[in-house]
Amino acid sequence: MQRTLSIILIALVSSAALAEDRNQPRSYPRWRGADASASVTGGDYPVQLTDAKNLAWKIELPGKGCSSPVVWGDAIVITCPVEEQDALMSFNFEGKHQWTAAIGKARGGKHRNGSAANPSPATDGTRIFAYFKSGNLAAVDFKGKLLWETNLQERFGKDTLYWDLGTSPVLTKKHVIIAVMHAGDSYLAAFDQATGDLAWKADRNYECPTEGDQSYATPIVIDHKGKEAILVWGAERLTAHDTTDGKVIWSCEGFNPKKQRNWVVVASHTIVDDMVIVPYGRGSHITGVKLGGEGDVTKTHRLWTRDDSSAFVPTPAGHDGKVYIVGDRGKVTCLDAKTGDVKWSGDLPKSSSSYYSSPMIAGGKLYATREDGVIFVTSLDGKLTVLSENDMGERIIATPVPVANRLLLRGEKHLFCIVERKATSE
Repeated sequence: MQRTLSIILIALVSSAALAEDRNQPRSYPRWRGADASASVTGGDYPVQLTDAKNLAWKIELPGKGCSSPVVWGDAIVITCPVEEQDALMSFNFEGKHQWTAAIGKARGGKHRNGSAANPSPATDGTRIFAYFKSGNLAAVDFKGKLLWETNLQERFGKDTLYWDLGTSPVLTKKHVIIAVMHAGDSYLAAFDQATGDLAWKADRNYECPTEGDQSYATPIVIDHKGKEAILVWGAERLTAHDTTDGKVIWSCEGFNPKKQRNWVVVASHTIVDDMVIVPYGRGSHITGVKLGGEGDVTKTHRLWTRDDSSAFVPTPAGHDGKVYIVGDRGKVTCLDAKTGDVKWSGDLPKSSSSYYSSPMIAGGKLYATREDGVIFVTSLDGKLTVLSENDMGERIIATPVPVANRLLLRGEKHLFCIVERKATSE
């Protein structure tokens, strides 16, 4: 294992700093957090990310991946190609490598910001589930033991996405669910978490203009009238499905009335209170849809639409009744989730590089990561105020993970753990 992994400890973190903050438990179970809002309330998160005193550790990774870590207890787990194999890697909070679990042959990325490991893993605290561009889907335990694995592309058909598969697995009480939305046979597939047996597979095929049927978005599990449902965005439709069989409960349409070509879905939807925020039209539009209803809710639940504030790739963050959008070129907009009204907007410093990572909110601050590895930390005080500009020295596509007063950053080459200076003082 030492041949594929090099650990560089840049600074020692005191035992006091490593002790869990009771107000900030060590749990970040899926991409963009437990509720998929990319927002953590409370906590004390770093502003100066390149200050050497704030760098707890920096680990060199064996392969390029664009997924974010998940955290449970003392385990930090990421997906990563290792010696041309899809793999999961686990580290503890001291930055020490615990185990690597190889899943199967990896399939490399096409895009400069793509990889074999774009989807982030998900965990329920008992098992860790991972999905890869190759179609490999697997479950491992917290010691790295492979519990089961299958390959969706071998079972149900080849991937026909133009670019690199990006949707992450989501967990219900019983199942791990994958959304496959591309040209051809699109579907949702639910697998038993313990055994990997296929519980159900539901078709999700709609006629769309070229590339409109392709989606890189990750579903969200919601409560619908006291029962679990899964909310899916793609093929110009927002649909809620029963998690017991995949049947559609309600749908919202009208996202491409002029039948534009190449209106592919990249950014995922976000839930803020009882609203679903849906970016679409290659960064040209954003819509607010009220949760609930039955059947076609297009006319009754689609409450507002804007054509001046959206994002193509970064998924918006939700916090305190507001939506925070970081556009592909660095325009930051704060909207009221219920009305769509602009609360404030501003522009981050100009650059030839764009934003692929999704914004994240922690401790009352917004973190916006540019593809060249520059991270801006801004305030949320009613206007765009840049608190710091941090060049991490390598490309970053993954969304940052805030957990237990630490910021985990996954770059092309390294995994970083950053804390506030006072958190490392004796």
